[in-house]
Amino acid sequence: MRNIVIAASLLATSALTAMPAAAQDATPVTLQLKWVTQGQFAGYYVAQEKGYYEDAGLDVTIKPGGPDIAPEQVIAGGGADIIVDWMPAALAAREKGLPLVNIAQPFEKSGMELTCRKETGIESPEDFKGKTLGVWFSGNEYPFLSWMSKLGLSTEGGPDGVTVIKQGFNVDPLIQKQADCISTMTYNEYWQVIDAGIPEDELVVFKYEDQGVATLEDGLYVLEEDLADPAKVEAYAKFVDASMKGWAYAAEHPDEATEIVLDNDMTGAQTEQHQQRMVREINKLVNGSDGTLDVSAADNTVNVLMSGGSDPVITKKPEGAWTSAVTDKMKEMN
Repeated sequence: MRNIVIAASLLATSALTAMPAAAQDATPVTLQLKWVTQGQFAGYYVAQEKGYYEDAGLDVTIKPGGPDIAPEQVIAGGGADIIVDWMPAALAAREKGLPLVNIAQPFEKSGMELTCRKETGIESPEDFKGKTLGVWFSGNEYPFLSWMSKLGLSTEGGPDGVTVIKQGFNVDPLIQKQADCISTMTYNEYWQVIDAGIPEDELVVFKYEDQGVATLEDGLYVLEEDLADPAKVEAYAKFVDASMKGWAYAAEHPDEATEIVLDNDMTGAQTEQHQQRMVREINKLVNGSDGTLDVSAADNTVNVLMSGGSDPVITKKPEGAWTSAVTDKMKEMN
């Protein structure tokens, strides 16, 4: 009996000592999110919770974002391997010297929109003239500015232009009638307006997709120099593959995905009802994507950004700003 106990003890010890070795063999990857932990990033949290990253031989760290965190600065400073970013911000940073490259595009559609009170008399974009519009900055203003340029509206105010107020990450300007319209996302702030007591039939919504000024959101970006390393390309391919499995699972099991997101929210600020709606709306934007970038959508983003009149977001068409090397490698592995 004593020999059996000793043998069992040795087996247990062997298993325990093997675990750190396996962990050490995993390739570390740090992902910097664009915003705080919420349903917008459900696919990544699901992939981590379900072990998809671990199965791919990856040790993934997910870093939440926030109002004082710029993903471009984080990756530039070596704080992340991959960032979630909107293409306008990434291209603007690239033109300024930070060589960001889109390696995958989980979101096929834009969720950005302008939500207005119907009582303001706004029925079409032509009615924006003379109105006050709330806009997010820190890179999120780029599509809006291009849209206003397309409409021929100055953003300096006056009867023939629009007055722009810097909108915080809330819907207060619309609720308090400080603005006629505010920026919202289909999966987030729009529902905050509804929850604040303004019914849908008292709102007019202009989706950027419908206005022809949509730009790509929530793509995955790395530094160009890293793509010269085949080992990193392979790790990124595994990451994208595992992440898209996470997104597919979130689409099939939105309630479970919501619970996973809430479990990872260390602030306790998120509510179940809001996150459930967010996960469902986000799944519409992912739309079953495998992560492959639609080059025509990227070209459209560039065209929108370059149509900013005298002050365009980018001044020339970028070269090397996206690559299929990672998603091609992913498909080879599958």
